[in-house]
Amino acid sequence: MEESNHQKHTVQPNKQQLLNRLKRIEGQVRGVHNMVEDDRYCVDILNQIAAIQSAVNKVSLALVEDHTHHCVANAIKNGEGEESIEELMEVMKRMVK
Repeated sequence: MEESNHQKHTVQPNKQQLLNRLKRIEGQVRGVHNMVEDDRYCVDILNQIAAIQSAVNKVSLALVEDHTHHCVANAIKNGEGEESIEELMEVMKRMVK
């Protein structure tokens, strides 16, 4: 991650919803850990991992939506739209790998 990205901050309009989703994901990951420890059936574990991946994707999409509507929109209004769009596109490219 680039150093300049670490220094940027924003207010998350849906912060509590994101935190709630992340707590659920955290619980799901702990559940998969326990399933592996308990030698559960591989397909059951894989189904839980698929659910976690879907949940993480939903968090990512919610963040992209918020970022676009707030940060990118504000950057465009301030004449910094190209930089903000390029930054968003770079992270989108990493997300779809």
